Amino acid sequence: MNASLPNIDALGESESWLDFQERLSRSAAVDRPVLLIGERGSGKELAARRLHYLSARWSEPLVALNCAALASTLIESELFGYEPGAFTGAGARRRGRFESAEGGTLFLDELGNIPVEVQEKILRVVEYGVFERVGGSEAVQVDVRIIGATNTDLPARAAAGRFMSDLLDRLSFEVLYLPPLRARQGDVSLLANHFAARMAAELGRRDIPRFTDAAQAQLEAHPWPGNVRELKNVVERAVYRAKGAVISELCFDPFVCPYPALSETASAPADAPAAPSDTPDTAPPADFRAAVENYEARLVRQALHAAQYNQRKAAQKLGLTYHQFRGLYRKYSEHLNP
Repeated sequence: MNASLPNIDALGESESWLDFQERLSRSAAVDRPVLLIGERGSGKELAARRLHYLSARWSEPLVALNCAALASTLIESELFGYEPGAFTGAGARRRGRFESAEGGTLFLDELGNIPVEVQEKILRVVEYGVFERVGGSEAVQVDVRIIGATNTDLPARAAAGRFMSDLLDRLSFEVLYLPPLRARQGDVSLLANHFAARMAAELGRRDIPRFTDAAQAQLEAHPWPGNVRELKNVVERAVYRAKGAVISELCFDPFVCPYPALSETASAPADAPAAPSDTPDTAPPADFRAAVENYEARLVRQALHAAQYNQRKAAQKLGLTYHQFRGLYRKYSEHLNP
């Protein structure tokens, strides 16, 4: 493999990640279909690229199709191409993804979204290496390795009649499960530093970013439902918003986090209503319900500040479940700006 090949980002030192990479390297050498199973953002496309460039087909095309991004009526023509006059607007012959991937690899992301009638044509390609373009009768011969990816339960879909069992059997010569980020112990810190340094370079900053102990603890404690993609976004956002090389604040939800100009110690607007006093000897409020709501809103706001706008941690500080906290947050959202 020469040095001109694309850089493949496969960082990780955890046991689960190294085990996955070892199994991926073994399967890359065998010219058979592979299924990649993993949660959203776990790196299925990067894994497909690594499979391709470690295989004997590395010098030939790697063609990708996100099956969830197309209407079901368009997937067939996108995969197999079409002949002139096949449908309205088909003025000239068009090659599909299978022909474009000749000699190389076709990566089918979100494989479970392919309609059953199109699955039948894919099965024929897998078994015989031949298909017809939409609107045509001429047999087209291709030599393509298929790598599929999904975050759905394909055996369950097959049992429900929504995925062909025969095709599932052919495509699952090897099934590789990508470990979620929460199962990759130690990799969060490694990846965070990598993404931070890369973002700083992109912004033209000379100093390498450094996370405070508190920020590092937040990174390690977060469950990362969006996996590596979510981590990358959080880290890049933190570097972009930081005024220096030290990263002390993280924003896990950009729809909730304040902008950098809005500090937690910013004073309230002059016309903002004063919060009710907690002192027991003050006169009772004229509007009891409004006073209770003001007090609840203030507790929610204080918890958010203390948790650096991580709603799960704010809920813990108040002794509430996440869903209970979300209910209060929605109720008082207009009063929660710093």
